[in-house]
Amino acid sequence: MSSFIAPISTDNLLSEAEKEALYSKLIEQLNKDFNFANEPIDLPFSISPEQLKTELHEKIYRLIQYKFTEYLSLLYIVDVPENEVKKLDGSDIMELSQQVTFLVLKREWMKVWFRNKY
Repeated sequence: MSSFIAPISTDNLLSEAEKEALYSKLIEQLNKDFNFANEPIDLPFSISPEQLKTELHEKIYRLIQYKFTEYLSLLYIVDVPENEVKKLDGSDIMELSQQVTFLVLKREWMKVWFRNKY
């Protein structure tokens, strides 16, 4: 049984999800947690990894920009480690939202991977 290896980038994570045939489970988990945070994203299962990355990034960018409380709530619901978020440089919102997108994807991928393996 393979052990969990944290992905090093968004592209790496998405290709790993596809390789493990867990991409649709990742989309399901994202939709579930965003809905739970009252910020539905409604990603279709047919979405390409590139489009997923773009839509997720835009959604998180808008949350940081216009709905900061909801953004914090989403991070809590997804269970993104607070210490990882605090390490990020918030001076450039575009860059910050890309980094947070990766953290969200990484945490969601971890949930999906563990649920599948155990």
